[in-house]
Amino acid sequence: MPRILLIEDEQDIASGIVMNLELENYELQHEDDGEKGLAAVESAKPDLILLDVMLPGIDGFEICRRIREAGNRVPILFLTAKDLEEDRVRGLEAGGDDYLPKPFGMKELIARIESILRRQSWYEKALPEMPKDEFGGNKVNFEAYEAQNFNNERIRLTQKECMLLRLLMENEGRVVERSEILDRIWGTDNYPSTRTVDNLVLHLRKYFEQDPAKPRHFLSVYRVGYRFTRQAAAE
Repeated sequence: MPRILLIEDEQDIASGIVMNLELENYELQHEDDGEKGLAAVESAKPDLILLDVMLPGIDGFEICRRIREAGNRVPILFLTAKDLEEDRVRGLEAGGDDYLPKPFGMKELIARIESILRRQSWYEKALPEMPKDEFGGNKVNFEAYEAQNFNNERIRLTQKECMLLRLLMENEGRVVERSEILDRIWGTDNYPSTRTVDNLVLHLRKYFEQDPAKPRHFLSVYRVGYRFTRQAAAE
């Protein structure tokens, strides 16, 4: 039975979520402020966190940031009344896996949860086949979410960065469309695809390309997507 930690201060919303998810055979723990929620992350060891942004004490973005800084890669789904593009992007860049604006229907919430857990399962099942890999003097440890680049710099990777890197490397030489990246990595089309995907690719170029302005491993295909090549492409 998947364990879910709900960090939400609005009692009516929290009660509805707990009741409906328990009917779907999820195990729920609810905390109603940021401090208690952050403390519960370690003790509850959830399979997924439902995280409100506007909380008493520590806000959701800060909770997410601290969880990721501690090396915890538990999936996080933001629940928030904020629906501006910059808030969505901020949530993703903080390490969130999805972003569901209020008000929302329970069927949509359940679908998002199932999608996140399915993607998490895909990544974890693939680890034994390729726990580590390397290219162009870069060494990647997918289990530890870290890498060592061609300059011997240690890099801590987010889960999204690892997922995208694995997806591109598994499809070496093939153009992976932005829509496919969104579906495999986020499982939703509710985000500004160009900014979301392109920003993540920029991160990978910054880490692993000798000249990020002239990439030779993470290649753009105009208006389509990206192609990865293990052997550096000629300029």
